[in-house]
Amino acid sequence: MSIRPTEGVPGAGPAEVHGLIGQGAIVVDVREQFEWDAGHAPMARHIPLGSLADAVDGLPKDKHLVLVCRSGGRSARATAFLVESGFQATNLDGGMKAWAEAGLPVESDDGTPGVIA
Repeated sequence: MSIRPTEGVPGAGPAEVHGLIGQGAIVVDVREQFEWDAGHAPMARHIPLGSLADAVDGLPKDKHLVLVCRSGGRSARATAFLVESGFQATNLDGGMKAWAEAGLPVESDDGTPGVIA
């Protein structure tokens, strides 16, 4: 399986994504390790984009997945891949930059406030 760029993927802004999370959606952060380490959404699960194809069997098909990266490009490719693989998936438009700008929480692995790298 390959992950390739695709236009027209489902997307939502931070407020809508926050609502999806409240309804049980799972956030999957596809950024690199150093980006994740700097700061991520508290409830997110980390699967770097390069590992997503190998990890797809471990993702629940009965849950809505929200994909996130720094600005939305990599996560859009991940969203397209998951939609094509039969998942209900949405891209966080604007990525973690938009998430943080909306005042939503960003933390590091130790629970302290994080930053967007």
